[in-house]
This record gives sequence, structure tokens and C-alpha cells, in this order.
Amino acid sequence: MPPRLSPTVRQQRLGIELRKMREHAGMTPKAMAAALGTDVPKISQMENGKSGISADRLHSWAIASKCMNSDLVAALVAMTNDRRKYWWDSFQGRVPSGIIDIAEMEHHAESLTILHTTFIPGLLQTSRYASAVFARLRPPLPRHEVNTRTAFRVERQQVLTLKPYTAFIHEAALRMQFGGPDVLRDQLGSLLEDSERPGVEIRAIPFDVDTFPGSGESLYFATGAVPELDIVQIDLSQGPHFVHSTADLETYRGINSETAEKALTPEESRAFIHQIMTNLKG
Repeated sequence: MPPRLSPTVRQQRLGIELRKMREHAGMTPKAMAAALGTDVPKISQMENGKSGISADRLHSWAIASKCMNSDLVAALVAMTNDRRKYWWDSFQGRVPSGIIDIAEMEHHAESLTILHTTFIPGLLQTSRYASAVFARLRPPLPRHEVNTRTAFRVERQQVLTLKPYTAFIHEAALRMQFGGPDVLRDQLGSLLEDSERPGVEIRAIPFDVDTFPGSGESLYFATGAVPELDIVQIDLSQGPHFVHSTADLETYRGINSETAEKALTPEESRAFIHQIMTNLKG
């Protein structure tokens, strides 16, 4: 098969883990190519996600690398065996690839934790609120692109029924009036309904809480089948950025823990959000 032109973040991650495994063993690409009976360009393609790898060859790669982490190898085998079509495939070419990568990350995660300081997290947005957020991008999007991105965001929300989801939402995001007060009022009401759903935990961070780690970023932490496959997505003006180095992951795990200590409890958060909504009505 010809090399992939644009591998997804998940495909790239598989390749990154293969490279880590090889480098940890002190093997050169040439040595790995010899061990697998292939050539160096093929090793490069597998390590950058442009070429797939079979389960048998992945096991051979792990053996050559003397990798004893059976859980990680099993998780990587599951990744390479997954060649199904998913709902987001129908949006290819219609929305930016980074947005599709987020949906793919969410689907394959074991659990999701997000910290937002400027707007309601995407999985909790109403369609009116999402449309208002997209309408404020600069340069402005054509109306049909706003509608397509909104539909994609709403479709992503099906993942809330599949796995645990925790959202830390700063008061600034709870008060930001994308689309005006009526849209925000409906959004806050929807947020209260979502907070009662099984597996969904919404925790507010009031203005009067001391500065907390990560307060200047929007962080999305997705746990993998094994800790080595955890990933963090950060919002940048150029699009989503994905982080997965061991040191960075440990830092963001610490941020999650400290944020949990600062935020209101789920029960306190519901009362807090309800009060904001009540004041908005007035």
C-alpha cells in the first residue's frame, strides 16, 4: 500500500511509540530493518505513522526491542488491528483535520477530563451556543461552514454516554455570553441537565478561588488503555495541539489533581451555576 499522506494523530502516536521502543533498546533504524526483514525507509514510514504495521510485525518489533511491557504491546496491537470506519470519516474534507483528531481521541479514550476558562467545553455545548462560538472566529467562516462544524460538535457529544467525563469550568466561561443572554441561559440550563447524567461530573471554579495551575490554558486530558498512551490536547489559535511526552503528561496529571482540590464539588457547582442562571434572568 502507498504511504498515507496525512496520518491521524492516533496513527502518528502508534508510530511514536514504536520509535520510543526501538530507541529504548538502543537500536538504529537499520538494525530494526534487519531484524524485521525490511528496509530503512519502511521503518521510517511506520514510525511517522505514514505506514501501518500488522499485529505480527508489531510483536516482532517488541521482541527485537526487548520490550517487556506486555500491557503496552497489547494496547498497540489493538490500535493497529482497528481499521473500522467511524462516524467522523464522513466529515473528512469538510472540517479541519485537527477537529477530526479530537473526535478520534475522545472515542478511544478510557476517560476524559477537561479544563476550560473562556467558554463551555464542546461536548457540553448546545447547538445555538456552538454556532455562536464558531461565528466569532476570525476571519469569519461562511455560514455553511459554521453549520457543518456545529453539526460535527453535536455529533461528538454521543461519547458522553460511553465513558467518564469530568469538566472543570471557570466562572469566566460560565458568564461569557456567546450569542447573547438568551443563548447563555439555555446553555447553563443544559449544563445543569448534563451534570445529572451518569458518568458526567461538572465542577465550577469561581473567580474567588486562588490562582490554580493551568489557569491560562484550555487542557483536555484523555487517558489511554495504558498510562503510556495518555494524551493531552491544548487549544491554540492555529488549531489543536497534542502533547504526549512522559514529562508533559506527568505535569498535566498534577494540574488535574490540583484543579480538583480547588474546584467546587459537583453539588456546589450545580448551585453555583443555577445562581448565575437566575441572575442572568433578572
